[in-house]
Amino acid sequence: MLKKFKQTALEVLKTGGVFQFMGDSRWRQRRLLILGYHGISLTDEHEWDYRLYMSPTVFRERLELLKKSGCTVLPLAEGLERMYKNDLPEKAIVITFDDGTADFYTQAFPLLSEFQFPVTLYLTTFYSQYNRPVFDVACSYLLWKGRDKSLRFKTLIGEDVNVDLSSEQSRIHSLKKIQAYAGKNEFSAEEKDVLLGHLANQLKVDYDQLLARRNLHLLNPREVKALAAQGVDVQLHTHRHRMPRNRELFLRELEDNRKIVHDLTGAKASHFCYPSGVYDSIFLPWLREAGIESATTCDLGLATVGENPLALPRLLDISSLSAVEFTGWLSGLAVALKTGRKAARITN
Repeated sequence: MLKKFKQTALEVLKTGGVFQFMGDSRWRQRRLLILGYHGISLTDEHEWDYRLYMSPTVFRERLELLKKSGCTVLPLAEGLERMYKNDLPEKAIVITFDDGTADFYTQAFPLLSEFQFPVTLYLTTFYSQYNRPVFDVACSYLLWKGRDKSLRFKTLIGEDVNVDLSSEQSRIHSLKKIQAYAGKNEFSAEEKDVLLGHLANQLKVDYDQLLARRNLHLLNPREVKALAAQGVDVQLHTHRHRMPRNRELFLRELEDNRKIVHDLTGAKASHFCYPSGVYDSIFLPWLREAGIESATTCDLGLATVGENPLALPRLLDISSLSAVEFTGWLSGLAVALKTGRKAARITN
């Protein structure tokens, strides 16, 4: 009900010219909207998790709205430099993608190239090097694919329990049990992949087909090199998609990530995105020590000149966001109407 009311209100404001007024205002020109995306579906991933995946059709519609709304899409480094100099063009936008899923190469980048929009790709590198399905997300996806079946844990992890996978709650419970089993036994990436194969087999999901399509994979080194050669800005997202609260381990994550990105692109990456939006004030001095110039979060908002460069807000654009809500964000008006839980901001 609240969402419907919000959309109706936005439609009225748009019709009344308020979107245009806000978008053309000096207030909006002092702000930078950083858009965040994850994956663009190869098949049905957006039906499984609309927060992580968007269909190619919806993504194209987003890019068309950017063009139609008269937005200026800037590279990340340029956008931030101009923001801190109070020199942004009208309706300044930056487009970012997290993780570096394989579908970026075949689905997202061709569309971005068609519209001639620059993009920053925050790449996590372990599953780029070990190019198999990412365990946690692939496990969740397989459980969803088998939602019309029951899972026999006896043959999978040794527990004499059967679980009906028809409900989301039962699938979440099953995922946690499988993750705990792999963690307790300190499974290697190879052992986790074998476990995924067993899970797919029991649920009658064609794992070989999933591998052939490269669902839930990250970009391989060849693809990263090709994208960088075509102008994609490849930046940091940690090596193993984790944020240790230990300085030495944290810096190792960054260094491993940075070394591989440098080897693949020839550039020294200095911009960072917190995996899963997890951040804390203890990370700031470590990021500065590592020479990080900016870090993006999952906090909702438009970035301004007074923003801490290591705690930049974004709009994580998801499939459930309507076209009028998205356009409201482009104009800046939706900032005043935004809802939902917002993570605590870093202060320093």
